[in-house]
Amino acid sequence: MGSTSRAASRIEAAEPVIRRAVVGDAARLTDLALRSKAVWGYDAAFMDACRVELTIGAESIPRQPTFLLEERGRIAGFYQLRLSGPSAAVAQFFIAPEALRSGLGRRLWRHLERTARDAGAHRLEVDSDPNAEGFYLAMGMMRRGEAPSGSIAERLLPHLIESL
Repeated sequence: MGSTSRAASRIEAAEPVIRRAVVGDAARLTDLALRSKAVWGYDAAFMDACRVELTIGAESIPRQPTFLLEERGRIAGFYQLRLSGPSAAVAQFFIAPEALRSGLGRRLWRHLERTARDAGAHRLEVDSDPNAEGFYLAMGMMRRGEAPSGSIAERLLPHLIESL
């Protein structure tokens, strides 16, 4: 193999890869979800209240489409979908803090949309952290009201939808 081919192989190996998550990824996905949520400056009490909702149970990975984006051996983002006939709900979508605003979120989102469409969904929904709403709007979603938080009593979250 020439030096040019070796250099090309190293570049290809460094490219981000999206793959289906496996049960053994659950703890790393949970860690990423918590680190990503904390980037918005929430205090310890808030983060503790969100811990259960942000924990990725190993049993959920084979039941719900769960994909992660790896870059240089690290998980840079992941998503998990809940499919229900013509609708898909985004159960989780997180990008590692160090990968924010790198374009990886957009790439992972487009994969999520394809996964939902391929599963027969015509509509995509997400209850967004208020700080992440701008990202979802930029991805083509539209706000359609509010939904109660699954972690914080009386907290309302933007409810967003998109036709696929």
